[in-house]
Amino acid sequence: MQPPLPGLPLRDSATFDSFYEGKNQQIVTFLKRMLAGEESEQFVYLWGEKGAGVSHLLQASCQDMARQQQTSMYISLLKKTDYSPQLFESLEMFQLVCLDDIDDLEQDVFWQQAVFHLYNRLRDSQRKLIVAAHKPPQELKVLPDLQSRLAWGLTYEVQCLTDDEKIKALQLRANTRGFELAHEVAQFILRRVPRNMTELFATFDQLDAAAIAAQRRLTIPFVKSILMV
Repeated sequence: MQPPLPGLPLRDSATFDSFYEGKNQQIVTFLKRMLAGEESEQFVYLWGEKGAGVSHLLQASCQDMARQQQTSMYISLLKKTDYSPQLFESLEMFQLVCLDDIDDLEQDVFWQQAVFHLYNRLRDSQRKLIVAAHKPPQELKVLPDLQSRLAWGLTYEVQCLTDDEKIKALQLRANTRGFELAHEVAQFILRRVPRNMTELFATFDQLDAAAIAAQRRLTIPFVKSILMV
């Protein structure tokens, strides 16, 4: 018996509404249309630097399918060491499959073969697949047959946000939680933690939890006290 499928539960915060699009509006619009059945494309390959938001978009896609009362499965292949390639054997039962961190399969032929066969079964079953990595498909060190499958659909590069857009993304995250984050506070946070969105959102979550516990607003003095800067 394998343990429960990896990658679950989805982060509640990983939705399309909480994703600040920046230069990625075309990607988000296409994904929404694809999930709504308004596009004929079955396969999408997303790639971008760490913290660009590819994992967020995969999880948001699964959240959107749940909203439509359709089935989906999100799997991070960073956790593949807990499983065997048999993990993929029945995924065609889901209407959407999202495979994150596909570049972690480099140098692992057995897993690459399993993904290759999964592509074929999803195509035959008319299911949707979104794959994500930190490099474009042509740069992956995988079997040629799998590389050809990865290029079957559309490929999008998820663009990193500018510093101004990162501030707006933090403010959007605050708005989804029911409060306003002042520009100067967001700017203060941005200047004192690593600037990729994974680190920024983790810091924001830490600060938000601390503010709730202390029944305080997120101000610069309060942020200083929590981050000890």
